[in-house]
Amino acid sequence: MSIPDHNNPIPPNRQDKRFLSIPALGFILASLLLASVLAIVTWHNLDREEQFMEGFLLKQAETLIRAFEAGARTSMMMGPRGGNLETLVTETAREETIAYIFIQDEKGHPVANAGNLPEPESLPPASKVLSADQPQARFLRDQSGQRIYEIAKEFSPLTMMPRRMEMMPRWRNWRGMQGNSDRNEHRQIIYLGLYTEDFDAARAEDVKQSLILLGILFLLSSGGLYALFLSHKSQVTKAALENMELYTDNVIHSMPAGLISIDTERRIVTANSTALEIFARSETDMRGKTLQQLMGTEECSLAPLLRAGKEFIDQPIDCLRQDGETVPLKVSASNLRDREGDLRGMVLILRDQREIKAMEDALERSRRHAALGQMAAGVAHEIRNPLGTLRGFAQYFSRNAKLDDQAKEYADLMVGEVDRLNRTVSALLQFSRPRDPEIIKIDFSTIAQKSLTFVQEEADNKQIDLKLQHLEPGSNLYADPDLLQQVLLNLLQNSIAASDTGGSITLGGKISEEIHLWVQDTGKGISQEEQAKMFNPFYTTKKDGTGLGLAVVQQIVEQHHGRIEVNSQPGQGTCITIILPRREEQA
Repeated sequence: MSIPDHNNPIPPNRQDKRFLSIPALGFILASLLLASVLAIVTWHNLDREEQFMEGFLLKQAETLIRAFEAGARTSMMMGPRGGNLETLVTETAREETIAYIFIQDEKGHPVANAGNLPEPESLPPASKVLSADQPQARFLRDQSGQRIYEIAKEFSPLTMMPRRMEMMPRWRNWRGMQGNSDRNEHRQIIYLGLYTEDFDAARAEDVKQSLILLGILFLLSSGGLYALFLSHKSQVTKAALENMELYTDNVIHSMPAGLISIDTERRIVTANSTALEIFARSETDMRGKTLQQLMGTEECSLAPLLRAGKEFIDQPIDCLRQDGETVPLKVSASNLRDREGDLRGMVLILRDQREIKAMEDALERSRRHAALGQMAAGVAHEIRNPLGTLRGFAQYFSRNAKLDDQAKEYADLMVGEVDRLNRTVSALLQFSRPRDPEIIKIDFSTIAQKSLTFVQEEADNKQIDLKLQHLEPGSNLYADPDLLQQVLLNLLQNSIAASDTGGSITLGGKISEEIHLWVQDTGKGISQEEQAKMFNPFYTTKKDGTGLGLAVVQQIVEQHHGRIEVNSQPGQGTCITIILPRREEQA
């Protein structure tokens, strides 16, 4: 599987071909250059050897011809005892390097010959040889296929003869035997053939050495190309493995679930970013620890399963983090095995259940609220009418002059209690049948100032300082003004009830990507246990409270698609923040 790289416009296969072609082309060009240099050097050496052979054979032939001429002169001077030219030619032709010797006159009459003579018709014409200034040389082959170097030139044994010798009787007799009387009328040609076998063998050896070098160069080039191919394949494989590793790491670290790998000793080896976030630890801190050490328990319920190497799915467990928060998890485990099937560890999949648990709690709360609302709606109508009658009779008795002061006090107390019950019934009706919010654009500064005005007298009675901060003129938001004011009033009244005399309450707001509204007091604070129940209907810590104020606040905030955050510690005050969407369509 290939992973597309949007930052690289060249596909991977085309990149591989281009990567391979550049070094391979350079290597091939270098090999061809070396082969060309070797061929040129070999050709130059062979040509030089050919020239050297021709020069050497030419000198050898001229030396032999001069020796024949000298031998001919000697035989003329010494007479028959000195030998004749035929004998000299025959004895000289016994040398292995001499193919043949053939001497004839310009008329074509043989004078002396020896060796493997070629056909007379194949010899260069006498006229051409005698008219040339230089010896005539050529290469030819005999009947057996051996190469011969032939030189043809004028044979002049009398050229170096002293003039006094020409007057001697022997000389005149020799000329008489030749049938001529003039030196210029007895021109002769000598054809001398020399074998080139030794030179050809040396040349063949040079060619063989060059072919061997060329073969070695070919083998080196082939080996280099093969090594380059292996290197390229290795780099491609390495790159593919790195890409796959990067791809796998990205997939693992992008998983919405936590992933932990443990070894056979149940120690953590690796963990992805989600697992680090769940445990609120760094990878270095997690590596080498066991799962029960991370869970904050001496023995977790998963320990027996992990020790036995058993696979399981969605086992629930609670993790106590270092910051004191308990995270509900569901854990699944799978074995890790090598190619031989041996167990190498396990992979644990951790799914954070906090959001699911919050959704379940919200669903359960909605179910309870719905049931409670149905009950409250039925009860409220049955109670409200008798309450009105009781309040009317209490007021009647209170205005009756015949009653004493104590009776009037009791009558006023009855009216107050009836009013309190009526407020509770009204809250029940509002909670059971919430109206749909009418979202309009409102100025938060106006709503906040009005809310502070409503509770100002109650705050003054307890000498509590009310503050308004972080509000800019024209801080607009989209909400139902009546419902939002009810939220602020309920929060302010709770803060006043929770604050001691001389305390302070701050109402603030900030607009960024979301709307943040908060009420902060310096009261007694709320414990973690109380925070878990504070939005439940009828839960209250006040003696005269109904327990519906914060439940109504949560209901209204949820109607505006917002959320509530509580930050409180016992003895350090409380800050309740309402977070609402900024845009109208979100609200």
